[in-house]
Amino acid sequence: MSEPTTVSLVHLGCARNLIDSEVMLARLAEQGCMVSSTLEGAEVGIVNTCSFIGPAREESEGVIRDLLARKKRGELRAVVVAGCLVQRYRHGLLGRFPEVDLFAEISDYRALAESVRELGHRKKREGPRYLANGGLREAEREGARLLATPGSYAYLRISHGCDHTCAFCAIPSIRGPHRSKRPEAVLSEARELIEAGVKELVLVAEDSTAWGREFGTDLTSLVEALAELEGEHRLRIMYAYPHRFPWGLVPLLRDHPRVVKYLDIPVQHAATPVLRAMRRAGSGEAVREILDRLRTEVPGITLRTTVLLGYPGETDADVAELVDFVRSYRLGRLGAFPFSVEEGTHGATLGERVPDEVIEARLAAVFGARDEVLRASQQALVGQTIEVLVDESHGERALARGSMDAPEVDLVAEVQACSAKVGERIQVRVEGLDSQANLLCRPPRKGAEREEDARR
Repeated sequence: MSEPTTVSLVHLGCARNLIDSEVMLARLAEQGCMVSSTLEGAEVGIVNTCSFIGPAREESEGVIRDLLARKKRGELRAVVVAGCLVQRYRHGLLGRFPEVDLFAEISDYRALAESVRELGHRKKREGPRYLANGGLREAEREGARLLATPGSYAYLRISHGCDHTCAFCAIPSIRGPHRSKRPEAVLSEARELIEAGVKELVLVAEDSTAWGREFGTDLTSLVEALAELEGEHRLRIMYAYPHRFPWGLVPLLRDHPRVVKYLDIPVQHAATPVLRAMRRAGSGEAVREILDRLRTEVPGITLRTTVLLGYPGETDADVAELVDFVRSYRLGRLGAFPFSVEEGTHGATLGERVPDEVIEARLAAVFGARDEVLRASQQALVGQTIEVLVDESHGERALARGSMDAPEVDLVAEVQACSAKVGERIQVRVEGLDSQANLLCRPPRKGAEREEDARR
């Protein structure tokens, strides 16, 4: 009987891509492969690529070159490239990277796992193989996953693809049109994660708020059903497209103890001319009305957003409006990225480009406003006792998050003199901030919570 193939996977990209990586790892394990957390000692190196914008492609191609260099030195027997870069450029990659042993489009990864097992035992290279997916991936239950997240949280994909035609975005050409998973499939996956001890289910999709339209329903019914499952879990909603928002979510966000008062709602810009040029639905005024309503109807909600700087035609006045918007709406949880020319998109056909140095200055202005707001909101927590979820435990030190922070993209709470286990929810007293505005905490002193309650 032959020895099992040892594989190591390099993950790149977003939370949805991480789910693909977890599915891939499970498929490999089902085929008898040994999964290693490091490339050292692995026979097959796999990269699950990202192709969202230029810097992501550059990172993906850099990892491919690194894996091929390891193979040339005899450290790897084979190199596999999978995911969004392959899905986007397909057979065009074979000529650019002829030493890659296997390319695989986005799929359920069963065929990939079978091929990787064979690669580990192949004595002679037969040239690059290409695994096409045979059409759009079905919006069905993911199947087994080897979770790459801590035991405290996991991502739960509720749909695939996107129907929007934003002028800067290539995702619909990579992931296809929107397809909702059936509610029973999502609930089944959620039960499995809850039974595994996961305490926070982070709902993700290319467009979460489009879920259920094919079935004559909306995201409200799914979130309510997930919240009512047995367990100690809570739900966090990411990637909510602002327009056609399912307002039935509001009572759940406001009142349900298992729905975190947090919403990731990428608005992309605040200036109407830029939004219209981007082919986004609505206007700057409509964006403000949506956020105003959310903040009014869900007191204490944390809103996270994403914006794009440097879209062709964007002016200094547009950016000044965006900076003012960030300050006015206290958007301390915010990501920003520069416009990237993406072939196949309308934005790539426009000639009026903003110079790179101007885009960098505009990003700095937005980040400056964000950091100002963020530090002020974090500073207001100093002296308070808050609940956090432990994501990492290192002896007498833990890394955790409060309800206002999503994993990976937001901030953390560093808790000293704490031996709590991963997945525990604990009370901590905020004692200060670090240089990045993360919370510095300790367990409350005896009697401190009673004193704080008395002051309130």
